Amino acid sequence: MSDVETRSFRTLFISDIHLGSKPAKAEFLIDFLRQHQAETIYLVGDIVDGWRLRRSWHWPQSHNDVVQKLLRQARKGVKVIYIAGNHDEFLRSFQGEHFGGVVVADRAIHEGCDGRRYLVIHGDQFDGIVHNIRWLAYLGDKAYDTAIVVNRVVAFIRHRFGLSYWSFSSWAKVKVKRAVNFISAFQDIVAEEARRHEVDGIICGHIHHAAIETINGVRYINTGDWVESCTAVAEHFDGRFEILTWAKVTPARQEDEAKIAVLRPAAAA
Repeated sequence: MSDVETRSFRTLFISDIHLGSKPAKAEFLIDFLRQHQAETIYLVGDIVDGWRLRRSWHWPQSHNDVVQKLLRQARKGVKVIYIAGNHDEFLRSFQGEHFGGVVVADRAIHEGCDGRRYLVIHGDQFDGIVHNIRWLAYLGDKAYDTAIVVNRVVAFIRHRFGLSYWSFSSWAKVKVKRAVNFISAFQDIVAEEARRHEVDGIICGHIHHAAIETINGVRYINTGDWVESCTAVAEHFDGRFEILTWAKVTPARQEDEAKIAVLRPAAAA
């Protein structure tokens, strides 16, 4: 790990980790954070899954390690901003508060190094099901759990055959027509919200579908999640935005480590 070069960015945007739930891929995120650093980190909602923690307590050491890793970043001078989501909506009562150097907010305005302004918000505010039909949202949450179980089985089989990580649940979601229509409608609504705030773009999470698109002249950026696709969004120092995928980073890192292992004996000689 120490021999692998750490990538540095101006800003990292991470959402939908769902710590406290069994599907959360905390180990993957820790691995990702070891290889990526930034001057500012936005946690764009659903970092802690209060819904599941109320049903049953699940908090393994790896979930605590993620929290400690982020708090250490804040202590080292990284600006960490926690945008509350619907699964961690209890934090919306603490807007403006600081916890271990982490600032809690409901939304924020991020100014890119190129001067463009972005509204950073979780996105559940624009999901009518979450706010208007609460019981259906919880039912959908349970169905989502089932899809994640299937995802684990597929991932295990692929691992046994030496194949890279691939998300069945993420693939199924975008293949279902109604899901595709929902994603499209969600993107249109949040783009309109950006126009209402007179900003150049919007950065959100919530629907677990990473994307960087231009919608009716508005930059739409979604960070994805850390239960299915394991993605984050990075802002480079030249103002470019990029989707970072853990499953793509890892094979490259493993290849580098293999090269290092081969070169070491020769270097020692």
